[in-house]
Amino acid sequence: MLVGAGILLSRVLGLVRERVFAHYLGNGMAAGAFKAALRIPNVLQNLLGEGVLSASFIPVYAGLLGKEDQEGADRVAGAVFGLLALLTGVLVAVGLLFAPALTDLVAPGFEGEARALCIRLVRVLFPATGLLVMSAWCLGVLNSHRRFFLSYAAPAAWNLALIATLWWFGKTRDEAGLAEALGWGTVAGSFLQFAVQVPNVRGLLGRFLPTLGLGDAQVRQVMSSLGPVVLGRGVVQVSAYVDVAWASLLGARAVSALAYAQALYLLPVSLFGMAVSAAEVPEMARESGTPAEVAAALKARMEAALSRMAFFVVPSAAAFLLLGDVVAAALLQTGRFDAAESRYAWYILAGSAVGLLASTQGRLYASAFYALKDTRTPLAFSVVRVALGATLAWLGALRLPGLVGLPAHLGAVGITLSSGLSAWVEFVLLRRALARRTGQVGLEVRQLLLLWGCALAAGGAGLGVKAGLTALRGPDAAVARELAGTFLPPPALHPWVTAVAVLGTFGGAYLALAWVAGVPQAAALARRLISRRVR
Repeated sequence: MLVGAGILLSRVLGLVRERVFAHYLGNGMAAGAFKAALRIPNVLQNLLGEGVLSASFIPVYAGLLGKEDQEGADRVAGAVFGLLALLTGVLVAVGLLFAPALTDLVAPGFEGEARALCIRLVRVLFPATGLLVMSAWCLGVLNSHRRFFLSYAAPAAWNLALIATLWWFGKTRDEAGLAEALGWGTVAGSFLQFAVQVPNVRGLLGRFLPTLGLGDAQVRQVMSSLGPVVLGRGVVQVSAYVDVAWASLLGARAVSALAYAQALYLLPVSLFGMAVSAAEVPEMARESGTPAEVAAALKARMEAALSRMAFFVVPSAAAFLLLGDVVAAALLQTGRFDAAESRYAWYILAGSAVGLLASTQGRLYASAFYALKDTRTPLAFSVVRVALGATLAWLGALRLPGLVGLPAHLGAVGITLSSGLSAWVEFVLLRRALARRTGQVGLEVRQLLLLWGCALAAGGAGLGVKAGLTALRGPDAAVARELAGTFLPPPALHPWVTAVAVLGTFGGAYLALAWVAGVPQAAALARRLISRRVR
């Protein structure tokens, strides 16, 4: 709950940030250049940040805390900090030096002003991402001590810095100038995200001394686990960068639209996938006893966590699939981002919905292997996922639209759809491999069908409300102009009014149907709401 609360705070501010960004920069050249530039140095955060430390540092550090070996835990924390800082510094320097080559590699479709702006932004953003890696070390310490809220709420400081920068410079600079100012605002936000965690981390550590030594056996264990995890994350990042490369060949609009859609898509992934997985890793790492006892404990924790995830992720996927334009408009439609752009984001979100459940549950299966100190199995399956996803994305983005007579920019839908299909392949492989270690772990088909039935029926109710509002008020003018004859156009109402009516109906219908169907999570939620009203 604390992880979810922290993530919710940071993600809500992240959505506010995206809305302000959309207002001032829309889907133009500067927006595409900034989104691509932000993705390039993020390789550091993804290779050395939270996911990697959760798999390598937290199991060892939390295990020492569970044995009440504070001195050993402090040695590991100091050594990991020193080695991580050294490695990050070297990689930041390499990024600054090779910014033009990295830009051409990740965004080969950028030319002229878009390419030059992207290169300038990459050089500003690399040091900012280095600070975020050290922030992830703070998260590892805090999570191991069961201090969950601050570590996941800290990105709120990063988002606030970007929002403030956009608001302050948005009306006085052109789009390219605003993008460069936002780059420096990102550096300030990264420093704040790290700094707000330092006092609490320092208070939890006994004798903290950063070192570069590998003499301690526990430190060597962390570093030996680090290699396969970094490779695994690197493989996944290859997929993300391939997606950006394909999108850049479709135009800057596709790059920025893909980034907007991913910001919305990551909200349920973070709240219901990352939150549960992050809370479970240190607890699973603390399990002790015989191999059979540890396996039984992991299986029990996994099944409870998977059930919680599915209850929230299934309706999220249904909302993206059936009501994605309402979601996108409510959160992003303002200024330069009009109803037609919300419609475009919906198409991309619909593709993302295919793999949403697999992505969130796959995180938990991977976390179970990390808790068992097995980092190689998730690595092998991530290679399969990336190879398949990259191939399918090439076909879906650059070949399929032409074959079926669709506009080229709709190739972005093929990118998210391909990622979703490959996520299901990885999920199946992880599930089968874990079953050999702990016995069959997963949700029953009947339970999933029940949740999907409730979610799709609720989505139908939401679509009915949307169609009724459109019949009363007429379709949105921006969509009517750009997409004449569009199926299920939004009504000519403020996006927030439409969202309250449509998404409110959807959410209420889903909870009611799930409660009537006897879904345990719905019954528990209903009891909580009733008890609060009684009090």
